[in-house]
Amino acid sequence: MKSCQSRIYGAEFSQQEIAEAVRDGRLLSIEMEFNKSCNFRCLYCYASDSAVNRNEMSRPEFLDLINQARELGARKIIVLGGEPMLYPPIIEMVQYIRGMDMDVELFTNGTNITREMARTLYGLGVRVVLKMNTFEEKIQDMLSGRKGAHAQIHEAFNNLKLAGYPSADRFMGISTVVCQQNIDELPKMWEWLRDQNIAPYFEMITPQGGAKEHNMLEVDSRQIEELFHRISRIDRKKYGRTWDPKPPLVGGECLRHQFSCAVNSEGFVQPCVGVTIPIGNVRKQRLKDILRESEVVQDLKNYIETIKGPCSECERLSECYGCRGAAYQMTGDYLASDPLCWKNLDKRDDIMFLPVDAGQLVPHKQPMLLIDRLLEIRERASLSEMIVRADMIFVGKDGMLDDAAYPEIISQAIAAQEGFRKLGSRNPRQEGFLLGIKNLELPGSACVGDTLRISVFKVAKYGDFGIIQGEVRNGDTLIARGEVKIWQGESKAAA
Repeated sequence: MKSCQSRIYGAEFSQQEIAEAVRDGRLLSIEMEFNKSCNFRCLYCYASDSAVNRNEMSRPEFLDLINQARELGARKIIVLGGEPMLYPPIIEMVQYIRGMDMDVELFTNGTNITREMARTLYGLGVRVVLKMNTFEEKIQDMLSGRKGAHAQIHEAFNNLKLAGYPSADRFMGISTVVCQQNIDELPKMWEWLRDQNIAPYFEMITPQGGAKEHNMLEVDSRQIEELFHRISRIDRKKYGRTWDPKPPLVGGECLRHQFSCAVNSEGFVQPCVGVTIPIGNVRKQRLKDILRESEVVQDLKNYIETIKGPCSECERLSECYGCRGAAYQMTGDYLASDPLCWKNLDKRDDIMFLPVDAGQLVPHKQPMLLIDRLLEIRERASLSEMIVRADMIFVGKDGMLDDAAYPEIISQAIAAQEGFRKLGSRNPRQEGFLLGIKNLELPGSACVGDTLRISVFKVAKYGDFGIIQGEVRNGDTLIARGEVKIWQGESKAAA
């Protein structure tokens, strides 16, 4: 018996290589999007807009990004889209990457995969992953949002086969989303691919983009569990491959945040296409610095200590943390337990969803507690909300919020942000102190009944000390802005 080595992310890297990449802050692979343009309108696509983006990076910018990825240790570039075969200089990019001694794994819907292009890709040693969701023409065209999609995909499939794919040194995969329309035929499709030595990339849909708008695609988690176990039995009995079923990938796991990241065509860096938190832009900062300074990235690399809820107690935690994209899209928290994992079906009440009552996150109690809810978590930033109440300690007899309240509001907002990051982790308790205020501007005011939104951003951190920029808005009107200096450390009660 042999273990399955057909995972989408990281199968070619050993556990030691991944551990060393985490330790040294290096990459093993990177997902890159050269273009947003696509001729399909897939119902489940994570991209909200497939139109041509006028702010896409230039070829020199992409080449520099490739160089930066190589300097960070990347051995493979996964090319996503949009549809990469609609990007005019795609072959030039592939040649450059291969010339840097890196693998290219290209995801495509089959556009422009002529016989000649298939031979070109084969000659360049490109790992091709063709998107194919079903044998049925009507279903494929419907899922792709384009009549003729089925025919195009199968023409590309045949051209790739004629070019020699797959072979001992020319990898080919089929990317398939699991949805209500195709779930019954997936075991048969799995065997059809295995019999041809084509890697099946079967994956649960991340609830984002188009998938959120089309509920008809949804599959019950128990059905998903049954499918995963059925295919696992097929793989074990017929192909001698053994693996433990777990979401979101059939036959594998996704731990990509340990050694990878995603960069879109505008240069924005994200942990992956599912965790849609921009952590920086390569047009403004080196990729190495973006990854090193990102709290989101560091939290994900340190997931054993930081992950929350039922997943933190799972016996498979060392090799699986569910789908971080599903967790983020459904809860607003990239460290939450995966709500789509069948192991968590009876534990949904133990998974926290944003927005969250600030009283659970900050040490302040009435009457000093000012903010009401934490709404959003971003990279070193967050958005909170409060309603000005007559019984608040900073509200005068005239019903107006005193100017002295604003530094405290900003400091409580950052306390809520940090408290949420720690909530449910192994060291959840923190203490904090407001140490100073700088450049405080008060261009507006607030009174009883007003709903205020507080945006905070951690500009810098020096050990336990931090510099926080904060803004308070009353509706669309900016009423306070400034910097506060704080100290935050672990509570003695947590020791």
